[in-house]
Amino acid sequence: MDYRKKIVYHSNYWYNDGLRKAQIRDMSGAIASLRRSLQFNRENIAARNLLGLVYYGIGEVPEALVEWIISKNLRPHDNIAGYYIDTVQSSAKELETINLAIRKYNQCLTYCRQNGEDLAVIQLKQVTAAHPTFLKAHQLLALLYLHTGQYTRARQAVRQARKLDTGNETTMRYMHELTHQKGRKRRRTGKKKEDAVEYSMGNETIIQPRHSRIRQMAGHLAVANIFIGAAIGAALIWFLVAPAVNQSTSDRLNSQMRDYSDQIQSLEAQVSAQTRTLDNYRASGETLEADANQAQTAKDSYENLMAVSAQYDSGEYSDAAMADTLLGVSRDALGESGQARYDELAAEIFPNACERNFNSGTEALEAADYQTAIDALGKVVRMDAGYNGGQALYELGQAYWNNGDSENAAAYFQRVVDEYADSDYAGDAQANLEEIAASQDDTEDGE
Repeated sequence: MDYRKKIVYHSNYWYNDGLRKAQIRDMSGAIASLRRSLQFNRENIAARNLLGLVYYGIGEVPEALVEWIISKNLRPHDNIAGYYIDTVQSSAKELETINLAIRKYNQCLTYCRQNGEDLAVIQLKQVTAAHPTFLKAHQLLALLYLHTGQYTRARQAVRQARKLDTGNETTMRYMHELTHQKGRKRRRTGKKKEDAVEYSMGNETIIQPRHSRIRQMAGHLAVANIFIGAAIGAALIWFLVAPAVNQSTSDRLNSQMRDYSDQIQSLEAQVSAQTRTLDNYRASGETLEADANQAQTAKDSYENLMAVSAQYDSGEYSDAAMADTLLGVSRDALGESGQARYDELAAEIFPNACERNFNSGTEALEAADYQTAIDALGKVVRMDAGYNGGQALYELGQAYWNNGDSENAAAYFQRVVDEYADSDYAGDAQANLEEIAASQDDTEDGE
């Protein structure tokens, strides 16, 4: 018992630590702390739900959904994760926007590998506009600006990324690089100012180089020698030093490009994982929808079964009325006891109901009221497909055919031929099938 208390204590400790970091938008730190909390206790629902919110806050919607779905499975009732899932799932447009942003992000990575930084920057602007909390998109945009020397824009992108996650290691590394670039620029500016001295004379400020008059005179006398030495030095550099410098520069650029390519591949792998997660979530959503439909069918079936049972016990309802309600019951959706009760009621109700519906259906067919005949005979077939040795199927096919629905008519005639070949109606059904086929061939030839 003490051991379990320690585990719960440590899980809650790291949850509180993650909560504090999330409150100051240190999302990377919050993720690390919350994951550690779940390592101690995977059923810490508060930690898992908060982890999903943190992922959602930096644009990682698929990861957030995964955590919420796990949380919902661990605690199906009284769990706010259900509200989060419903909120995201209810907006199909938002999910499609996120999916499109991920696809565009993947395309940007392809552009980068093909040296198409300009195209990547244009598309990343669209991605960040459509999905403003997509942290990785802001980071890649900052990286591209750094790579192309657009430091002002890079600084803006880094600031936006830091607003989303104040403690992200990648963002901090980009900020350090920008600070380093700014320091070098200041040093160059400072050197230019040191080459001159300023002093005031009256109302005027005079700027004069840091050289005495004697040095200036000496410099004038040595101009010719300097030009000659510069010419010789330039020649030596051109023929001896420049190739080595160019080779060194080329090696350095190649090394930078390799590092850049590794970063892109890493980001691409992460986005691919997100895309797969989103696809899995969609598949899970379809499964959940199917389960919900199945549960609704079972609920409706039990309600209808209970209603019919009450009607039958009261003795105040006709067999036809009770049969209409009983037809709304899906026997396969019931449990063992429910199926047994269904069979009892069907055995008592369906025979009389079939007779009444069959009689009214055939009368409507003779009176050319084909839709009424279809409704009545359709109920008979649903209650007892083999009623009168296949006659109900045959009459229903006739009703559809006379009503202009050759497709359904052919389906019922074919059932008579296949299932009741020895009946008196099989021959007529086969003749009707041949006539329908011939009519369809004439129609196709006319077209």
